[in-house]
Amino acid sequence: MTLTQILPTLRSSLPPHLDAGVWPRSTRWSERGDLCVAGVSLAALAAEHGTPTYVVDESDVRERCRAYAAAFGAADVAYTGKALLSIDVARWVAAEGLGLYAGSAGEVRVAALAGFAMDRVVLYGSAKSTEDLDTAYAAGVGTIVVESLGEIDRIAATAPAGQRVLLRLLAGPADRADRRFGLHVADGEAAAAVARIAARPGLRLAGFDCSIGHQLNRFSLYEQELGRLCSFAAAHGIVPERLNLGGGHAVAYRPAELDLALGAFAARMRAVLHLEAGRHGLPTPRLTVSPGRAVVARAGVTVYRVLAVTETRAGGRLVAVDGGMSDCPATALCGSRHSALLIGRAGADLAPAVVVGRHNDADDVVVPDASLPADVRPGDLLAVAGTGAYHHARATNFHLVTRPALLAVAGGRSRVLVRRESLDDLLARDLGR
Repeated sequence: MTLTQILPTLRSSLPPHLDAGVWPRSTRWSERGDLCVAGVSLAALAAEHGTPTYVVDESDVRERCRAYAAAFGAADVAYTGKALLSIDVARWVAAEGLGLYAGSAGEVRVAALAGFAMDRVVLYGSAKSTEDLDTAYAAGVGTIVVESLGEIDRIAATAPAGQRVLLRLLAGPADRADRRFGLHVADGEAAAAVARIAARPGLRLAGFDCSIGHQLNRFSLYEQELGRLCSFAAAHGIVPERLNLGGGHAVAYRPAELDLALGAFAARMRAVLHLEAGRHGLPTPRLTVSPGRAVVARAGVTVYRVLAVTETRAGGRLVAVDGGMSDCPATALCGSRHSALLIGRAGADLAPAVVVGRHNDADDVVVPDASLPADVRPGDLLAVAGTGAYHHARATNFHLVTRPALLAVAGGRSRVLVRRESLDDLLARDLGR
């Protein structure tokens, strides 16, 4: 056999490249071709816990918390829990010194059970229920974000005296469709909110909060927002203690994608805030951020089992797995484009495939443009990267399927954070029997 004949054989037997910016930092191929995260075999986890299963690398989450703490200072970073939250995940975040943005009574309860210092917890949400507010008051939540004129009176009537609030401002262009939650500056709504809070002695306006967008890696959008916030504060005689720039920091789901350059971003935002505050005659406020996706997305992997492989009339391949849009909603809802790898064997040369789910729905796509071994077959295990954010959190019982377990891996060991839902769990709420 010539060298030309040998090279393709060797190339096809090698495991695919692992991009450190897409997979958890601890991800490695074993000598047998198994995919391991934090020293734990994903094939072994599938054998023990079944599939689909969410796996999150604890060290990866903690390292990203530390990166934010190093860039901004831990006291000025609050993790947005809607991306992924369990009692243990909250404990990791608290142990790294970060605060928490909680969007419901349930998230507040998890924070309390995790032992969070409740003055580091912020309750936000465009439509807070009575239960949300009462739970926050009882727990001693430090700050509440005001996002509409109407809720000011509700909070003033029920909150403890001296309740600290932030105003979520929409200071940019009014036609931004993704900026529908908050108080518009351009039409005077934000100014009216300032006046209303000032007339409520039980509330203390501590500053402003904003949400600029999602998957952003351009500094300029944040810079413009800082200028607008300082301009608004100066125009209305407000000396804000803090300005929260929100999150929305870009995360790479594919090797060619760019994430946010965190260290440079933090340095630039501090410099811009100092300049803008000085230009408007204000003391420089505390700059805070509240990332969610950027902390947990790449720490997560979902393990599936292949159930069927179908050749389409157009010459494509559909690789159907035992999950789908019920546990991987981000593809259908947000157009996310994840990376996928076959576990346990390198297989033959790679070929295009569409990874689909079990739900008989046109939107039930897990990975629309995967590259998988040409001989992928039922029974194979598939790992999908970047599923730490908004997968477990948004999982549903569509088609009355049960939700997967959430496992943590660290130091060569695994443990269950949230157990797999059973059919008995699912049917227990149905009182028709």
